[in-house]
Formats: sequence, C-alpha cells, structure tokens
Amino acid sequence: MRILLTNDDGIDAPGLHALREIAKQLSDDVWVSAPETNKSGAGHSLSLHEPLRMRRVDDKAFAVRGTPTDSVIMGVRHVLKDKRPDLILSGVNRGGNLAEDVTYSGTIAGAFEGTLIGIRSIALSQSFGKNYNDQVRWETAIQHGPETIKKLLSLEWQPGTLMNVNFPDEAPADVKGTLSTRQGRRDMNLLSVDERNDTWGNPYYWFNFERRRSQTTEDTDLWAVYNGFISVTALSMNLTHDATHAKLADLFAKK
Repeated sequence: MRILLTNDDGIDAPGLHALREIAKQLSDDVWVSAPETNKSGAGHSLSLHEPLRMRRVDDKAFAVRGTPTDSVIMGVRHVLKDKRPDLILSGVNRGGNLAEDVTYSGTIAGAFEGTLIGIRSIALSQSFGKNYNDQVRWETAIQHGPETIKKLLSLEWQPGTLMNVNFPDEAPADVKGTLSTRQGRRDMNLLSVDERNDTWGNPYYWFNFERRRSQTTEDTDLWAVYNGFISVTALSMNLTHDATHAKLADLFAKK
C-alpha cells in the first residue's frame, strides 16, 4: 500500500514525525508532501497567484512552499504521478480539529483534497490541554493510530467521504475507547481581536482564541474527546442541506 502524508503544521512539525511513525506500521512505501512552513488555518485554499516551489527533503519527502491543498496536489499529480497513492493521511495536527474547526483546518483540507482526487483520506489530530504550551501526548496518536486506521480501511466508504480522527489528551493506556461521532458545535464564540501598535504607532491585529470547553451532547466529537475517547467522524464533501433543499424545491416550483 502506497501512503502519502501531509499536514498543515509544516514539514518539520513534531506531528508529522508522529504520522511517519504511524504510517511505517502500515506500509514500507510512505511518501511525504507537506508545506514548507506552518499553514494552520489555511483551510482548503490553493496558491493560484504565485508559483509553487518544492524542495526535496529526503528520498521520499518533499516540502512545498504552499498550502496543504497545494501539497497534496503536488504529491499526487507530480511526485507520484506514475503510481498514485492508495491512502492519504493528514496530520497529526497539534490540537484537535473538532466542531467548526473542520471549516478552517488545513489538516482537514489535506484530506478534502485527497477525497476530491478519489483517494481514501484520513485526517488525524492530537488534542492537548487548555494552554498552548502544554505538552502534547504524541505517543497517544502513535500507539492508537495504526489500529484505528486499519479498522477504517476495512470498511467500505461512500464516494466523497473522508474520516476525521481526534485523539484525546490522555496517556495511551488511559484512552477509554473509540466512538463514531457527529461533528459538534461549540456553544460560544471563542475568537476575539487583539489590537496592538507597532513602533510607529500604527495599529495591527492578532486573532485570539480562548481555550475552554463547551457544553455538548454525547454523540459529538467534542464530547468524545472531552471524555477520553478517540473520536472518528465521517465527513462528506457534499455540503447540501437536504431538508432546506427540499423546501426550496417546493418554494420555486410554485407559480
């Protein structure tokens, strides 16, 4: 099985090293095409107005000066164009990709692009504590990742479907199990704008994210990870809201 790895934290990120540890337990034909620098929050974006540059890191690893989506395209359609991968793994992200995170996440975007190309794709993320500098338990993803992926590959997937896997902030032995979950929704807006001034007195801005837990229900990705479970959410590329689509069809059918 040929596996292509990507991420959004960059070619030198600890999570990519963790992903390589996971992948080598699944195959000896593992390739990497990942962004040169951190592209967290890039979403499913393409570099259309500037040339892409690619650097060979080792025999089977390449750094792309672009987004996770760019990296997957370069990996599949250029580096591995003569024999495309059978599986794309994106991650392991530093921090969970839960609830509405999936719309911003470059990690999810890497799996989105693989799915669009027609390759089974899995995004993997490792949750950590409330503070950004808290230690990340990469060993949890490394220990539980291979078996989780094997189980997912044993299942027949519908076209246009990708898997979003989130590991809890627990030691490997303390993980309570794995749950099939729905995409959750946080019960608060955690984003604010931090205004500062440069040395010339001109304003500039940072987005600030408050890290705290939401109240949520048991069938969601948030609840699973909060409570020590591995969350597996099947995501669809089709964003159509079927119930509203039916109402619109009825509305516009009326004369």
